[in-house]
Amino acid sequence: MVAFLVSLLILLASLLPVFWYAKRRPVGAPLDWGEAMVAGTYVFFIFFWAYGVVPHQFLTWADSELNWRPDKIWLGPDGSVTVFGGTLDTPWFPINISAEVVRDIAVTTLYIVFLGIQMWFWSWWQNRGKRAAAAKTVEPTSSYGRPLIKRT
Repeated sequence: MVAFLVSLLILLASLLPVFWYAKRRPVGAPLDWGEAMVAGTYVFFIFFWAYGVVPHQFLTWADSELNWRPDKIWLGPDGSVTVFGGTLDTPWFPINISAEVVRDIAVTTLYIVFLGIQMWFWSWWQNRGKRAAAAKTVEPTSSYGRPLIKRT
């Protein structure tokens, strides 16, 4: 569990400098070769960490400490799900759902969440110029809501 949580914290810590750099970098400024290589390497590291290391650490944690094996049936005719202190017998449910299936669904959910965060980051980065332009068009007002600039 510690390795999974630390890998998640490293992923979050590696995403934080993107916000700082987005405020620092002017919109539309050209990239030189060195900046492009550093940015590409950094993004590759984040992708490798998000889609490789974090799911691997979750799978390792689920297999070892949580003991989510294929022979551990949770739901179905051979199931052993404990609900409110008693075993839930489900002879009507014809499919055996093992702990390994739940583990695989959880790691797939991790991939989907990371993909959604990745799409949000790309959209956020591409629209940073629009946010800067919108911030410049806001007219400064006093604490009473009156404009501070005299209109002519």
